[in-house]
Formats: sequence, structure tokens, C-alpha cells
Amino acid sequence: MCTAFVSVEPGAAVPVLLLSVRDEYLGRAWLPPDHHWPDRPGLLGGLDLAAGGTWLAVDPARRTAACLLNGFGPPAPAGTRLTRGQLPLTAVTEGGIGHLDLTPYDPFHLVLVRPDGARVASWGGGRLEQHDLPTGLSVVLNDGVEGPAADRTASERISALMAARAAHFRARFGAAPRPRPTGAGPTARAWGDWLPIVADDGLAPDEDAALVQRRDFGDGRIWGSSSISLLALGPDLLRYDFAAAPVAADGSGWRRVATD
Repeated sequence: MCTAFVSVEPGAAVPVLLLSVRDEYLGRAWLPPDHHWPDRPGLLGGLDLAAGGTWLAVDPARRTAACLLNGFGPPAPAGTRLTRGQLPLTAVTEGGIGHLDLTPYDPFHLVLVRPDGARVASWGGGRLEQHDLPTGLSVVLNDGVEGPAADRTASERISALMAARAAHFRARFGAAPRPRPTGAGPTARAWGDWLPIVADDGLAPDEDAALVQRRDFGDGRIWGSSSISLLALGPDLLRYDFAAAPVAADGSGWRRVATD
């Protein structure tokens, strides 16, 4: 149940903001953001140790980032399936994924952000759909942009969790002053009133609307939010802050991965 909030304000000092929450079974091993790919030495991102890819890739030189959310729909053929974790790396390097043969990939949504805007590419196994995000605050879920993807979850429970999270935090981020991150200073100062909201906003991790979640679905595995990334992009700026979950409201535990 990964979620991305994207704020696009073309006339602002920092036109594009991205908040990316990675949700996963917590036993899946990963490493925090770094230069993990020798064949792409300029890229930054967390490393998924199970498949070698990433859920979010950042190219500071191009001031571009891409985050991946799993989608719903028919899986790729088992004999030709490729990891979706390579897609963010390709997107930031090559400016998108529209040129790829996507049939070996399970369904996904890929959010590509640049200083001039954001685009979501959605693949459900049939054809690639791409949408530029409008001015304002958008929410991207496993059910797609704002939730109405053609291929959606069949689980009423998962659908309710996504809807509750999106509704609560759209309202909270929308009501708070929009951050104006710069390359300097600690995370708390850069992200201002958004940071306590990101931390938990007073919600317990098992509440439906929680941004940082932790749940036992009864199969012996714990599922929840493993990390949060905050990115700010402008013509002369890229700032990337990262924290493993859970995160503190006072800004401790955050790491400034990149500034430009």
C-alpha cells in the first residue's frame, strides 16, 4: 500500500514536492539510499536486496526522481518476469519508460517528477497509460492516481485503508503551509509544518488512515511502512531527505541524502 503525494505549483520557488511512503512486508531486506549501482554511478536510491532494484531513484544531475508503486492486475508470465525495481532507474536515466516492452513486468504505477512537473505511468498488463499531474496536490495509490485505475484491488479492506490514508493526509497537507525547502539546513527546518504530519499526525500505526503503518495480517509476517522520502525539485534545486520508519515529529532520524 505504498502512497505518493505530489504537490505541483509551477509559480512557486520550489515547484515540485514529492512525499513517498514505502509499505512492504518488514522482513524484506533493504539498504538506505546511496550510490548502489556501479553501472549508474550518478544515481541515488534505496536498494531492495531481494531483487537488486529500488522503489525510488534520484538523479541529482538531471534533477529528476521516480518512485514505484505496485499495481493490481494480471501478473507477467512467470518465465519472462523482470523485477519492477529497475524501472525507476531507467526512468530517471532515460526520461521515462514509454519506449520499453513492459510485458515482462507485473502491474505498477511509476511517478516521474522533474522541476517542471510530474507524470504518472500506469501499467496493468494491457497498455501503458500516462498522465501529467495537475497543479495542486495529487495522491497516487496502488489503485492509481486518486484511486480510479482500471485495474483495482478486489479487497474492500485494502481499498478502505488506501482511501482513509489519502483523504486524511490530503486534507492535512493541503491545510498546512506549503514547504519551501532549500539545499541548506536540517530536515525539520526545510520541511516545516509538513514534518510533524509526516511523522504520524497523532495516529496510531494500526489506524486506517495512518501514514506510517504497522499491521499483522495473521500470516506470520508483519506488514508496514519501512521508509519515507521527501524530495523538492526546482530549476536550481534538488533536495532529498530520507528516514526509516517510524519517524520522529521533531525531525530526528532524518538524513539529508542530497542537496543541490
